[in-house]
Amino acid sequence: MAVADLKGSAGHVFFGGLVRLVYAENPGAFLGLGLPDGVRVALFSGLVAVALLAEAVFLTVKKLPRWAFVGGALMLAGGVGNLVDRVARPGHRVVDFAQVGVGPVRTGVFNVADVHIMAGAALFMAFTWRRRTDV
Repeated sequence: MAVADLKGSAGHVFFGGLVRLVYAENPGAFLGLGLPDGVRVALFSGLVAVALLAEAVFLTVKKLPRWAFVGGALMLAGGVGNLVDRVARPGHRVVDFAQVGVGPVRTGVFNVADVHIMAGAALFMAFTWRRRTDV
């Protein structure tokens, strides 16, 4: 939907600018390291795939509190969503489309998978930390 409705448009603003829907493509440049695109994509996608596989194994073998498991599953789902987007899209870029903030204080542009990753990380940390402090 972001590609169909937002690409090439000025975007949409809601709630007085609190929420903005804009089209952005994320090449994963923070891991670019000055490498050629093909090497960067292979390295980035490969490392992410290995990390996601490790997380899936961890979630299946480790006995976690229910909400920590839910947090881990959300992180895994978001990571898989971003990986699929990166591998399937021409140019190997993840489509981002949402931004929130007030005035000049704004988040970066993100997508639903990123929300899953962040919410999952918060749940996972909260419930694993809580379990350790309850002992």
